[in-house]
Amino acid sequence: MTNQNSRGASTPDVLVIGAGVVGLACAWSALKEGLTVTIIDKDFDGDRASHGNAGGIAVTECTPISVPGLLFKAAKWMIDPLGPLSIDWKHVPSALPWFIEFMRTTNPVRFKEISLALAALNNRVYGDLIPLFEDVGAISTFYRRGALTLYETEKAFKADANEWKLKRELGVRWHALNDQEIRELEPALAPVFKRGVFLEDWSHIGDPKQLVSQIRARVQALGACFVEGVVTRLDANNASEPSAVLDAGTSIAARQIVVAAGAWSASLAASIGDNVLLDSERGYNTTLPQPGITLSREVIFAERKFVATPLDIGIRIGGAAEFAGLKAPPNYRRCEALLALGKRFLPGIQDHGAVQWMGHRPATPDSLPVIGKSPSVASIIYAFGHVHLGLTQSATTGALVADLLVDRIPGTPMDAYSIERFRKKRSA
Repeated sequence: MTNQNSRGASTPDVLVIGAGVVGLACAWSALKEGLTVTIIDKDFDGDRASHGNAGGIAVTECTPISVPGLLFKAAKWMIDPLGPLSIDWKHVPSALPWFIEFMRTTNPVRFKEISLALAALNNRVYGDLIPLFEDVGAISTFYRRGALTLYETEKAFKADANEWKLKRELGVRWHALNDQEIRELEPALAPVFKRGVFLEDWSHIGDPKQLVSQIRARVQALGACFVEGVVTRLDANNASEPSAVLDAGTSIAARQIVVAAGAWSASLAASIGDNVLLDSERGYNTTLPQPGITLSREVIFAERKFVATPLDIGIRIGGAAEFAGLKAPPNYRRCEALLALGKRFLPGIQDHGAVQWMGHRPATPDSLPVIGKSPSVASIIYAFGHVHLGLTQSATTGALVADLLVDRIPGTPMDAYSIERFRKKRSA
């Protein structure tokens, strides 16, 4: 897919690498600043993590994934090859530095630092996201109904008490539920949940893939130029007009480049000397177009580490974290395992016409995205590594990137998200 920039600029102000929801949000924000924009992607209509996510606007997720005590739980999970966490042992040598840093984030001081940085992004999400949804015509499929986190045992609920306390301190609004209150909110659930938490500010969208299409159509209407191709590296020999080098040997120059290539961003950063710990946390789901039951909001099954979301296209049951790299083939037995859990806790759900999916979540070990200027080349800006929060933080990331593009001081301090944090780790 290629089209000419409607403003006729030979060298665009901004080249965005990646047409997922984060890249498109960056392009939209840049266009709103009056900048000319070119977007490059290997397949604009192809599948991506932005299409297959659970659809949640997860503003309450303001603590890192590596919570205290996770190591013990993870050891038990990995006994089950289809459990919540799986690691391909062939991938371990290359992933080892990532996992070492992942475990360091459980340090209480570092854990609090990360939580504050995540909350700083999430607490401004709706102020950034709603104008985007309004502009692209997505408000009618944006549902602010909260979400439920469910516990099968009182013990599991109490085990998370400190994390819930911290989230409240960080601005998350929630209240606890008993078994009767859970059944009143979601009658389709199996009557096995003893405790629950109602997340007041969580929301979800009706169809993640449709949203991506709506944003893409809008940025094209605003004048963005689309170029189809695979970027293999960045060339910053001319720092005032850096280039993206394509696999065909051609290159595209711009006054500034935004790297928003998701799980594929690390090699592009490395090509100009910026190292980052980034891995693909592969997620799986199954979408049931005719589920035969009704849910009103997203449901998070705390002990089983999966979710069910009532999308406009059916109920989507997803979760799991698989580390096997970018090239290993999908293991769709993980979809089947998740669906089996869905049937257990949503009795009566129907799987006729079920659609399985796997996608690459771009994961940093500290759960923080990489947003900010390259320390090596100031005309290159990073916007990737959002793990489970790409959709949630997309518009906020776009707004922060736009601030940097026009040399405006961002409204949120940016040091915590800088790629330099990985350089500091390596030199420590």
